[in-house]
Amino acid sequence: MTRFEGKTALVTGAAGGIGQAIVAGLRAEGCRVAVTDRSCAGLKAEVRFEGDMLDASFCDNLPVRVAETFGRLDILFNNAGVIPRGDITTQTDADFDMAYGVNVKAPFQLCRAAIPIMAAQGGGAIVNTASCWGLRPGPNHPIYVSSKAAIASLTQCLGRDHAHQGIRVNAVCPNEVDTPMLRSGFEARGIDPDTAIEDLNASVPLGHIASPEEIADVALFLASDAARYMCGALVEVNGGKPVI
Repeated sequence: MTRFEGKTALVTGAAGGIGQAIVAGLRAEGCRVAVTDRSCAGLKAEVRFEGDMLDASFCDNLPVRVAETFGRLDILFNNAGVIPRGDITTQTDADFDMAYGVNVKAPFQLCRAAIPIMAAQGGGAIVNTASCWGLRPGPNHPIYVSSKAAIASLTQCLGRDHAHQGIRVNAVCPNEVDTPMLRSGFEARGIDPDTAIEDLNASVPLGHIASPEEIADVALFLASDAARYMCGALVEVNGGKPVI
């Protein structure tokens, strides 16, 4: 039997690089997967829910919809995220509202809705995607780093509060990851993404920034029974590179 045989998972941000890797890993190990993103076109999953993480009603109801579809909800991956860039003098109220809405409020709402479902069935696992930058902030991303600090703190709080219900809440904390979101950020600043990633690779002791699969592998571990004694953990996956 594989790690997730007979289990059901919900993955947010499923169309992104890490999201797709998480979904592929789950399905390869027998999990029934519900995915959500603004567009789910082309995603392989048992159920697709297209929607906006800024839509409170959508987030409030999504775990219930998954549980109604499959009869249970075992695992929630709060993976959706956005990265507003620039120092505080260049960032706007709209940037703040978007980042905190997607990176903090949506996971809060999804956890709030999922925890009673998991508690009623005897337990479950929640894996949040935080960031090394939320633990030790890097430069010129004040909204992003503070939002990721918030989700890291929420993870620790929920991990303590709901362990007695058999619900484990942990977070994976990546540094740079070679995803379309990272590459588009370089392009938006007029920087060749291939050159920029080569430069980043040279800064990592292990020799390269993470692939989405290298982050997904840790997220899947945290969701699995192999991590059964972990709750409220913030697991850094950084290739040995500190935030500078």
